[in-house]
Amino acid sequence: MDVRKLVGPYEITKIDPWLAPYSGEIDLRMDRFKERKAQLVQGARTLSDFADGYLYFGIHRTAEGWAVREWLPGADAAYLTGDFNGWSHDTHPMTRLENGVWEILLPGADALRHGQYIKLWVEKDGKGFERLPAYATRVSANPSTHILCAQVWDPDPFAWTDQEYRSGKAPAPLIYEAHIGMATAEEKVGTYQEFADNVLPRIQALGYNTVQLMAIQEHPYYGSFGYQVSNFFAASSWYGEPEGLKYLINKAHGMGLRVLLDVVHSHACPNVGEGLQFQDGTDGQYFLEGGEGRHPAWGTRLFNYRRPEVLHFLLSNLKFWMDTYHFDGFRFDGVTSMIYHDHGLGSAFTDYHMYFNMNTDLDAINYLQLANELIHEVNPNATSVAEDMSGMPGMCLPIEQGGIGFDYRLGMGEPDYWIKLLKDTRDEDWSMGGLWYEMTTRRPQEKVIGYCESHDQALVGDKTLIFRMADAEMYTGMNKDYHSLTMDRAIELHKMIRLLTMSCGGNGYLNFMGNEFGHPEWIDFPREGNGWSYKYCRRQWNLVDNDALKYEWLNTFDTTMIQLAREHRLLEDPQAVSLWVDEERKIIAFSRGGLLFLFDFHGSYSEQHFFLPCHTTGEGSYRVILSTDEFRFGGPGLVSHDYVYRTEMMPNRGVGFYIYAPARTALVLKKI
Repeated sequence: MDVRKLVGPYEITKIDPWLAPYSGEIDLRMDRFKERKAQLVQGARTLSDFADGYLYFGIHRTAEGWAVREWLPGADAAYLTGDFNGWSHDTHPMTRLENGVWEILLPGADALRHGQYIKLWVEKDGKGFERLPAYATRVSANPSTHILCAQVWDPDPFAWTDQEYRSGKAPAPLIYEAHIGMATAEEKVGTYQEFADNVLPRIQALGYNTVQLMAIQEHPYYGSFGYQVSNFFAASSWYGEPEGLKYLINKAHGMGLRVLLDVVHSHACPNVGEGLQFQDGTDGQYFLEGGEGRHPAWGTRLFNYRRPEVLHFLLSNLKFWMDTYHFDGFRFDGVTSMIYHDHGLGSAFTDYHMYFNMNTDLDAINYLQLANELIHEVNPNATSVAEDMSGMPGMCLPIEQGGIGFDYRLGMGEPDYWIKLLKDTRDEDWSMGGLWYEMTTRRPQEKVIGYCESHDQALVGDKTLIFRMADAEMYTGMNKDYHSLTMDRAIELHKMIRLLTMSCGGNGYLNFMGNEFGHPEWIDFPREGNGWSYKYCRRQWNLVDNDALKYEWLNTFDTTMIQLAREHRLLEDPQAVSLWVDEERKIIAFSRGGLLFLFDFHGSYSEQHFFLPCHTTGEGSYRVILSTDEFRFGGPGLVSHDYVYRTEMMPNRGVGFYIYAPARTALVLKKI
């Protein structure tokens, strides 16, 4: 992108006229972006050329032997120590170069060997301490000391076979959010290889086209869900060796699945010696200093996004994961925390002024703009997703329009709305207008990933949707021959909630693994309070494979729903169009992708003769192609898929047809 062409006023104020009073703040944001990019790129031809830090820093084999380089601007001295020198702290001094870079060159191909454990010995103000190289690509526990160390990692080159797949255009994302470690049915930490061989085929069979991997960057505490990263360039050793992750991604690409990395650049693990905390002996090398550099709720360290060397580190990190591991993009965690000085804590974001004031962190916003430009420069078909609960305007508009450049934002209000309905509101009091508004209202021209529950709703302390609705009957009522008002309602609404969210809640869709079939257990990581047990930190695939249990019904429905979305390219149609919203009869009808959708949320009253308008899809004949009450989904099979509905022109109603809509059932019709 030529920054010389970025001149206000920007199109964002035309796309959303409510932003016009804040055009000055948007101009400032864009001017700062241009200045920051020019500062970084300088002699480099592109931002991608600039983001090559991982090719220089860290541990590298050279023609003469080995080179180890580290940025330690505050250090007084630095040494390389490890297996190769008996962990001596003074036999291998590093030389200080310009800009706080330290280097040691080791002649000879055998000076270091693949798999050896190493660390840095850093001295500051007369004190010495061990550190891990910031750009280390392999970190694991030394079996002799059980202490995390960097490893020299120089295996034979991986044989990638995904060149043709990576050049393809990104589809509307149907995302299967997954955690490698808990993806096994055994009470243990699963591996990359096991996930690739056992879980990827399930994802492919379900019809999802994108896998979003959590907790991939190295983290010392398994129970952090991967959100306290210590080593940003290291693929987590919890699940095996780096080649296992490459095998997984290569296999996913061969199955037609894109892979996104859940990247954490919003904060960092505060551990000393394992992560970046006091890396060079100072408080402010990578992070903001003092209280400003510590998250008040998470206890983690906060990056200094105004420091060029930190931007170099973070941008290089993004390019590294795309270049080395072939990730197809990123889901950025904690964006709201990044872009406000108060981290969005306690803010309701009820008016536009809250996005444009002294609380907004322009340095963080500029970093995200740089990150998105880099991602799409490295791979124009890459996908970037923002986890932003604040609704910052322009988050998913192109940078040249005055936006921040993400492709999608997570529709974080949607699961909150579903939970609120199920928790606080009787079924008969549900507002159809409120539900339609929540599912369809979004920033102009900004794309959203819709979802009704993610990993957040599956954790201990929260509840999945099926648990909220079935509660204790989850343990006694999942046999197919069992029926009760509570259990039948849970099964019916589980299907309807997913279909409504997928079909009108965004331009993409996300599901956390196991939720598609109503996984019966929450996620509880091994910890002291549960005896360090893995019982609740796994996925019980045997349940969905048992054809005597209702999990099979829910799984079959999810598969059919996702295949419907793909077959009709449903989410490529920008927006669902409302046809009828009826508060009294609890009905929502709309069209999208050339299909008609009819939802009857009433708990007991079935519409015998409902007139379904179809002026958006036109006159003709229609047939039901999907209904939540089908036998294969555990329904009573009240809706005929053979009957042909023919439109007629009705006075004061327009074009449409009469149809039977059973209580707590959703129908999808196609023109034939």
